[in-house]
Amino acid sequence: MRWLLAALLVVLPLVAKAQTCWDTTFEGADFSLCRVANTEDLRLFHLGPDGNFGSFDAVNDQLAAEGAKLGFAMNAGMYHPDRRPVGLYVEEGRAQTRLVTRAGPGNFGLLPNGVFCFGDRFSIVESRRFAKANPKCRYATQSGPMLVIDNRLHPRFLPDSDSENIRNGVGVSADGRVAMFVMSNTPVNFHRFARFFRDALGLPNALYFDGRISRLYAPTLGRHDIGFPMGPIVGTVVAKG
Repeated sequence: MRWLLAALLVVLPLVAKAQTCWDTTFEGADFSLCRVANTEDLRLFHLGPDGNFGSFDAVNDQLAAEGAKLGFAMNAGMYHPDRRPVGLYVEEGRAQTRLVTRAGPGNFGLLPNGVFCFGDRFSIVESRRFAKANPKCRYATQSGPMLVIDNRLHPRFLPDSDSENIRNGVGVSADGRVAMFVMSNTPVNFHRFARFFRDALGLPNALYFDGRISRLYAPTLGRHDIGFPMGPIVGTVVAKG
């Protein structure tokens, strides 16, 4: 009963009308979450006038010219040493890199992986299904592994795995109207991270973004993580005030 109450307290913010960020716990692990509705201005950022953005500050500097700023942001997928996205990356309907459907080394190649695609609605689609359906995305970023696939955990995840790390990712509601961006503040394995999306948040599909380099920008939580330059960044755009 106590676990059910805790789960309900996590899920309740999903019905809020505006994007919010908050902290919570699940099975003794700490998490930060940011909720984004499909009516908000969510974008991906990779290349600016001077090359790869690489940081939240660089994105904010660019947005200042529009009289805007980031509401929240986090890293949004894996990247090569030169910070090129690994796999598909789409901005304003234009693909900058190609979809990768083959298995490979590392977490990205731990199939099934997937694509976070958004425009009017949010979706997370397994990569090979994405290749067949070829959906139109205003923005898209490919990453892996999938955490939750149609309410099922990735088949390779082990409950007792000792591979624990800080991790971040995104989950999408069944109706595509809400995306939940999650950062673990406590090292967790993939199994627990995936169960947080499915069992605590009730999200049928979720995608892993990255691990050790994971960073969050959430001013309402006093978060502005810094570190090595990032590849793709996802964030909401709000009026500068």
